[in-house]
Amino acid sequence: MKNSALKGALGALAVVGVALIAKKAIQRKRFIKGIFDEYGIKEKSPFGLADKIREMNDEDYQELKGKFKKEFHSRCCKKKDNTCEA
Repeated sequence: MKNSALKGALGALAVVGVALIAKKAIQRKRFIKGIFDEYGIKEKSPFGLADKIREMNDEDYQELKGKFKKEFHSRCCKKKDNTCEA
């Protein structure tokens, strides 16, 4: 019975971790749904997005690319100019 408090604490920590992961997934899903709505993409799949990208001009594509970079950039990179290289 010594470890029951430890098990309870670890269980609570696991629940918090799952909640944080679920929150982040919901935020990203909302972002993607907003992109589909903004650009009028009817097919809600990566293929529909790819078809729309093929139809875009360079200016629109760079704008969309910037939105994705802003939303999905890695926070582990710590550079002076706040950019990451793949």
